[in-house]
Amino acid sequence: MEKHCEEVVKFRSDSFAVSFGNTFDFDKEEYLNWLKEKIANYPEGFVLAKEDNKFVGQLELSIRKYEDKEIGYVHLYYITPEERGKGKGQELHDYAKQFFKSNNVSEYHLRVSPTNTSAVKFYRKIGMNEIGPEMNGKVIRMRAYL
Repeated sequence: MEKHCEEVVKFRSDSFAVSFGNTFDFDKEEYLNWLKEKIANYPEGFVLAKEDNKFVGQLELSIRKYEDKEIGYVHLYYITPEERGKGKGQELHDYAKQFFKSNNVSEYHLRVSPTNTSAVKFYRKIGMNEIGPEMNGKVIRMRAYL
C-alpha cells in the first residue's frame, strides 16, 4: 500500500466527493493511518484492482461488531469513473463475498450517502437492503446475507 498511497488517496477522496459533494471533511493523513491499521488486521480485506497496468478500483473490507454479532463490513467499493458499468463492481463484490465467507460471517453491511444514487442502485442490484438512516440521515446502512 505504501507505494500506492497517491492512488488510494485519490480513489477515497473521489468517493468522498461523490458521496458528500465535497472533500472538506476528508483528512489524507487520518485516512492513511486508518487504512494501515485495517490492512494490518485484514490484509486480504484491501484490494487495489489493476487492469492493463492501470488502477481501476479499490475495495476495503473488515469484520466488526454490530448489535452484538460479528458482521462483514464494506468500507469502500470504488471503481474509476471510466470503468463504471463494465462489470468490475460485480467482480469486487464477488471478492468481498468470498472474503466474508472465509472469515465466517453470514451478514455484511455498508453505509452509503442517499445522494449517491448510482451506488444505491448497484447495492440493491447485488441484493443489499436498507436497514435505515444513520448519522442524522447523512448515510443509509444497508445489509445483505451470504
